[in-house]
Amino acid sequence: MSEKRPLVHQNPWRKLRQFTDARIGLGRAGISLPTHELLQFQLAHARAIDAVHCPLDVAKLQADLVTAGVVGKQEEVLALKSQAPDRGIYLQRPDLGRVLYRPSRDLLSERVPAGGDAPDLAIVIVDGLSSWAVQTNAAPMVARLKADLEAEKGKWRLAPLTIVEQGRVAIGDDIGSVLRARAVLVLIGERPGLSSPDSLGAYLTWGPRTGRNDADRNCISNIRPAGLSYSNASQRLLYLIREAFRRQLSGVALKDRTEEVVIDQKSENKHFL
Repeated sequence: MSEKRPLVHQNPWRKLRQFTDARIGLGRAGISLPTHELLQFQLAHARAIDAVHCPLDVAKLQADLVTAGVVGKQEEVLALKSQAPDRGIYLQRPDLGRVLYRPSRDLLSERVPAGGDAPDLAIVIVDGLSSWAVQTNAAPMVARLKADLEAEKGKWRLAPLTIVEQGRVAIGDDIGSVLRARAVLVLIGERPGLSSPDSLGAYLTWGPRTGRNDADRNCISNIRPAGLSYSNASQRLLYLIREAFRRQLSGVALKDRTEEVVIDQKSENKHFL
């Protein structure tokens, strides 16, 4: 009489799933995925689609920025738009997402004070390819960064905060040049993955002007509770900002020398990748 084979086989890869959202150790049912894992995949795919297509709730984000203490109730957070008129055109024409809509440019120009010192840094919040990332992470990220900047005793002059709909990273160059800012920091929703539909990216550019390219920027990505924490992201950005002003450059010539986060069970980041 042959020995009965177990119906369920232990999968040693499953133990590693506590450390990452990557799809490992999924198991199988015959030659297919288990039903639960298939449904989880379909849910993740739907969330990624929603992250791209759902519009950013600008009014709620403005309110969240007030609640987070980024701006006072009487302070204005400028709501701007790119030249892409809707989401469909935005996805098909990346070039239109890099340039301000003329009325938005005029509105921004009206807020530039006559004379005086130019701002050191313009912080620009852009919906990008994941409005979900911006909706959930932008306010706490800006709050943490602003607190770290203010801790340096008035060293930094900040431009008016702006929010851009249907924007790409390069629209920060357009905004920074209008505001005459010495540097621009763009916080933007990154292209969603199947395990990270809420990932926020940060792009720092020294001397923003039309024609800058990705080689002129420094990028920090995967800013979210399940990825790079707000505190760690802020410290890395603060280092890059200091170095950009000291050396008057950004991009490939400016390396991130911040100490890597030590893998620890008590760390704010749960992933080891």
